[in-house]
Amino acid sequence: MISYQVEREIDPAAVADLFRRSGIRRPVEDLDRIGRMIHHANLILCAWDGEKLVAIARALTDFSYCCYLSDLAVDRAYQKQGIGKGLVDRIKDIVGEEVMILLLSAPEAESYYPHLGFEKAENAWRIPRRR
Repeated sequence: MISYQVEREIDPAAVADLFRRSGIRRPVEDLDRIGRMIHHANLILCAWDGEKLVAIARALTDFSYCCYLSDLAVDRAYQKQGIGKGLVDRIKDIVGEEVMILLLSAPEAESYYPHLGFEKAENAWRIPRRR
């Protein structure tokens, strides 16, 4: 049975391990950086199978206008079970109807997000990170 929980503190090594198991590209060898990613996010939702972390949604939001969903990662062994949708639905409930949720997608995941209610935006801009 999968349980969902809002988290404030979570072990960076557990998150890095989940990122590896999910296939998401993140700096998993740099636990200090993963720790900062967790520490500075203000909305983290996790899915647990007992004591095992199987999915995470990490976001930055003002709870008023915009929410950037920076990570949505589900362990490959748990994909296609509705867990990612469960995380996004809970994020939507928490931030409310006044808040737009946006994210950047890996090319291989682009077909997934319309099923969750996301619309493709053609007006986004970014400054790429250097490392």
